[in-house]
Amino acid sequence: MDEDAFLKAYDPTAFERPALTVDLVLLGLSDGHPAVLLIERAEHPHAGRWALPGSFVRPDETLDGAAARVLRDKAGFDAIEAERTRLEQLYTFGAVDRDPRMRIVTVAYLALLPEAVFAQVEEENAALSAARIAVSWAGEAGGPVAAFAVRDRAGHEALPLAFDHADILALAILRLRGKLDYSDVGFALLPESFTLRQLQDVHEAILGTSLNKPAFRRRMLDRGWLVPTGAREAGTSFRPAELYRFRKPL
Repeated sequence: MDEDAFLKAYDPTAFERPALTVDLVLLGLSDGHPAVLLIERAEHPHAGRWALPGSFVRPDETLDGAAARVLRDKAGFDAIEAERTRLEQLYTFGAVDRDPRMRIVTVAYLALLPEAVFAQVEEENAALSAARIAVSWAGEAGGPVAAFAVRDRAGHEALPLAFDHADILALAILRLRGKLDYSDVGFALLPESFTLRQLQDVHEAILGTSLNKPAFRRRMLDRGWLVPTGAREAGTSFRPAELYRFRKPL
């Protein structure tokens, strides 16, 4: 039997198949804290809990295509915004009992949004709400996270998260902490032009700790990643800081 004959005779129902979904971690900063955009589920399972924007993958689309569709349809990005947003596969979550409906494997994607874009997306899409991510562990130890409504500044009541989305958020923070010092990932959370203070704020927010100002600035400048724009920040009541832009390393 040749391959053509084999494929014609093949029974695609011979093995049970799990369903496949994608979930998006749309992460930014809010008041100096890592924050994520969530949707409150209106239907079972987990009705009333908060979830990452996601969708089942259609038979005729790729994983990246499904993620881009969720970015447009559920996060409200227009075609140009979706094209400019870098979606990176974070991890595949496949615990047998992660969804009570059936065996569902999800591929989580991570997108980092500058603070202004993050706020704009939430403002323009009534279905999305910003939640501050509370991290209880230091460094790259890993561990649980909780999500609190941004308006709940004191962190009185954590939002109930659907499925294993707390695990997905925890891995997103762990991945960012692991890549922050040696990659350009932190610059995705900044506007095109930024001050050294803003850059340090991003690092401190992701790492969850304070950094030595002179040492941090010296390390960033010595890497050759920063290019002075010749401009200074506007609208300050004190001496305006110099603005830089990121130069991608060769």
